[in-house]
Amino acid sequence: MTYETIQIENFGAARRISLARPKARNAQSQQLLDELDHAIVQASEDDSVHVIVIAGQGEHFSAGHDLKEAQASRADFTVEQRWAYESLRYFDYCMRIWDCPKPTIAQVQGACVSGGFMVANMCDLIVCSEDAFFSDPVAHTLSAAATEVLIHPWVMGLRQAKEMLFTGGRVDAQEALRIGMVNRVVPTSDLETETLALAERIAQAPPFGLRLLKKSLNRTFDAQGLRTTLSAHFDTHQLSHVTEEFKAVRDKGLAKAIQRNKSGESA
Repeated sequence: MTYETIQIENFGAARRISLARPKARNAQSQQLLDELDHAIVQASEDDSVHVIVIAGQGEHFSAGHDLKEAQASRADFTVEQRWAYESLRYFDYCMRIWDCPKPTIAQVQGACVSGGFMVANMCDLIVCSEDAFFSDPVAHTLSAAATEVLIHPWVMGLRQAKEMLFTGGRVDAQEALRIGMVNRVVPTSDLETETLALAERIAQAPPFGLRLLKKSLNRTFDAQGLRTTLSAHFDTHQLSHVTEEFKAVRDKGLAKAIQRNKSGESA
């Protein structure tokens, strides 16, 4: 497959998959999401790849879903159409990252917003730059029940997740480190080097042993109900799209919701 919105690079046994729409702050178009999922599957099946890094080109990791594309092509979707589209590209694709048999690392700089938050936090580890920030403002901007995959309380704690989602605010890099959501905060100039060094260190371990270890670690959250609660929230999120509040936002223009949000973030 020839990729147009992502870039693939190999560094020994580590493969970096970079979101490559920097002029759009790596907003997640349908094409980008399809290509990212394809690349994740390919890397999962490639025996030469032991560790996968997901990164974003330019100043930002990802500003979230491409709302301009959504307004143009999906604003009038039926319930059934939206369910099919979002269950595949937002929910299933995210779970594919979570279930990837190989260790995954998110390399995050700048904005990591909503859909970007989902992708980064499905990874096993996160290394971020000092200027990185995380947010999910869609309750304020789109009148939606958070993003499609409510990974938030699992990676940052329930009370911190409630504050971020209820206020639509940001969590900066140091706060993300303090609450355990990211593993390392490094200078922006060192982000790529530090992330690859971590990937290369992990890649030294026997790959099948890592695969078994990751399966056991993920089962810890599975036993606590992660899959059940994520699936239940996806259903709740879909209800958001048929409310009068959402219809009002849609009629004004989904993309304009970005401008109405003080921090100028996507979704």
